[in-house]
Amino acid sequence: INDESREEMRKILKEIQDGSYAEGWIKENRTGRNWFEAQRASEKQEPIEKVGRDLRKAMPFLNPVDMLAPSEAKV
Repeated sequence: INDESREEMRKILKEIQDGSYAEGWIKENRTGRNWFEAQRASEKQEPIEKVGRDLRKAMPFLNPVDMLAPSEAKV
């Protein structure tokens, strides 16, 4: 942790305390979660995610569940 990361943590804490962080998430959800879904799709393609899926499949005692995007989920 250096001065730059400390400053970023202070900034994030301020956003949480003043409510702007929550306001951003509320807006994100009201406008269709485009940014969030794009991030989710991008992260799903990371090599570590493939490794995790493969490991969970190799451990049936964990009762692995595939995580689906809300648009893919059956209700």
